[in-house]
Amino acid sequence: MNDTRASISARVSRVTTRTIQEMKDSGETIACLTAYDFLFARLLDEAGVDIILVGDSLSNVFQGNSTTLPVTLDEMIYHTKIVSNIVRHAMVITDLPFMSYQVTVEEAFRNAGRVMKETNALGVKIEGGERVAKVVEKISGEGIPIIGHIGLMPQSILKYGGYRPRGTSEEEAQALIRDALILEEAGAFAIVLEKIPASLGRTITEKLRIPTIGIGAGPYCSGQILVTPDMLGLFEDFRPRFVRRYANLAEDISRAVRQYVADVKTGAFPTQAESY
Repeated sequence: MNDTRASISARVSRVTTRTIQEMKDSGETIACLTAYDFLFARLLDEAGVDIILVGDSLSNVFQGNSTTLPVTLDEMIYHTKIVSNIVRHAMVITDLPFMSYQVTVEEAFRNAGRVMKETNALGVKIEGGERVAKVVEKISGEGIPIIGHIGLMPQSILKYGGYRPRGTSEEEAQALIRDALILEEAGAFAIVLEKIPASLGRTITEKLRIPTIGIGAGPYCSGQILVTPDMLGLFEDFRPRFVRRYANLAEDISRAVRQYVADVKTGAFPTQAESY
């Protein structure tokens, strides 16, 4: 199985919608992370990440806002352009931010078109199920790859009043299954499932032909995504149960900076060897 998984990624120079579907069909799990700048985009790409999402989570982990709502379309385009310019292998997807696709279908398509024309991204992502089906149908129908996003939707967090899991009741679970099927029919090539029971994540994944990307949705999804500053231990304000920390960079960086300050203050830096 490992040889099969390696071969799928190795035989394409650039991950596309076709690659993602082939990975789903073959049972290869899709690895996704977020990036907002040149340095991290290059590191993730060289490490073999399949999809790099320029997420509206940059509002939280890059701009310091408490929700994703303040980030603008222009800011998303700016960051996506930086990421797309360095990535050579991964599929770069960008979030359409709050109020960039909710007003009219025509405005949503125009904004998605701006992203594609100005950034070299390979697709966009939007939140919502049945209520955004016409938007998904228009955007995908005009040739722009689109990922759906259901379950906990951060752009609706004020409506929810908190970050509790979604789909825990039978009624809500059935609604999410229906949303997923509608998004697939509308033309989404994948769907993010956020913070739902693992059993529901499995049910939705088994019902769909297209891949599911889980974030707090259990191990049965077609792929997984985390916010990179979360999994690297850089962002310490928010630590949900579904985030596995693979490093503790906030502590490492703090220690390094403190040592630098001390060395400068005591004259230990720079030395003659570090001078011209």
